[in-house]
Amino acid sequence: MTGPQHQNKFVVVVILSAIYGVNYVDRQIVAILLDPIKAEFGVSDTVLGLLAGPAFALFYATVGVPLAMLADRTSRKRLIAWSLGFFSLMTLACGLAAQFWQLLIARVLTGVGEAGTGPASQSLISDLFRPHERATAQAGYAVGVNVGLMIAFFCGGWIAQEFGWRVAFIAAGLPGLVLVVVLMAFVKEPLRLGKADEPDNPTLVDTVKVLWQRKSFLWLIIGGGLSAFASYGVTMFVPSFLMRSHGLNPADVGLILALFVGLGGGTATFLSGVVADRLSRKDMRWNMYVPAIAALVSLPFWPIVIILDNSLLAIGALAIPLALGMVFIGPLIATVQTLAPVRMRARAAAIQMLIGNLIGLGLGPLVIGFVSDILRPSLGENSLRFALLAGVLASVLSIIAYIVAARSLRKDIETTGEVRFGETGPAAPGSAGSMPT
Repeated sequence: MTGPQHQNKFVVVVILSAIYGVNYVDRQIVAILLDPIKAEFGVSDTVLGLLAGPAFALFYATVGVPLAMLADRTSRKRLIAWSLGFFSLMTLACGLAAQFWQLLIARVLTGVGEAGTGPASQSLISDLFRPHERATAQAGYAVGVNVGLMIAFFCGGWIAQEFGWRVAFIAAGLPGLVLVVVLMAFVKEPLRLGKADEPDNPTLVDTVKVLWQRKSFLWLIIGGGLSAFASYGVTMFVPSFLMRSHGLNPADVGLILALFVGLGGGTATFLSGVVADRLSRKDMRWNMYVPAIAALVSLPFWPIVIILDNSLLAIGALAIPLALGMVFIGPLIATVQTLAPVRMRARAAAIQMLIGNLIGLGLGPLVIGFVSDILRPSLGENSLRFALLAGVLASVLSIIAYIVAARSLRKDIETTGEVRFGETGPAAPGSAGSMPT
């Protein structure tokens, strides 16, 4: 029987990626359901932005910190399992909401449950892969985002059109309960491998002090937050934009976004990790350059999306920005996990999640919804068309943040002592430089 450190690490990534996918189905299915929810409860776009963004993100981000502290001290596998089961049940509860305030509370509790899966999963994966393999591994894990979005858009749109938005929520909550069983059966808790002089039980203050000394950390999480603002905000309101400005129905929108975000985005997200790993073997700054380049490539397509009334051209132009929207995740996670000491990895991920999601998921949908409401008196149903520019501006600012982060990244990573530039990886597990716990 193989030990936990020698389990098939690629199977582990696939299972954790599937959990990440369910996480995103439950998180993002609300995007395809916003217009039916608006029609039933008679709320404004600002309130819809509150439901889609802060109601989820505030608790998702803040509760993630204490849960990450727990992940750094206890079994990450069990924490992921409990969190997965809880947020799946809360997604089911969304489908049972008879009043808008009940839906809002269920979304809050969904965010609380989902907060326990990300940092623990990222930390667990990092113990199975070398530093110059992590961008690929974390990008493989992040493909779950795109698969989740594809399922949320395609299945959510079809189910909502045929059976109503409540049934869509209920259907989204069921797969997570199955994955709890799969996780417990096939994933083993790996040993934590690190330097012998690292503290066994660092505090959150210790973690903040260590990461604050690494200047690139602050800028890369700002860049990630701005990328998330653009990605979450745009993805959340693009379905409503296509329905209002181009007259598409939920099923058609779901199919289009499933292809763009799911298939195209999944491919781009995984390849971004492969490319970043290959280029970062000589220079880890490529982990910042890859998402910056992706954001830059997307920019010329937005004027076509926003200005043109021709549905075919506007929808075609959306393909590139939506496919590249999540490519920042793999390189970003890999860099955070390499910058952080082993016993601080889950907490470092939670800090990144806290800031990134408050900026991205917290403000993105809310700001775009608010701008849409301001523009509605003069632009009517086309107000969302121009409100999306807020997401484009955030994407431009993310490029600047990534470039600033890259300036000190080499020096910051070398101070971790885990890997030097020009090497292919750290000491093998179990060597003198590692410490099993």
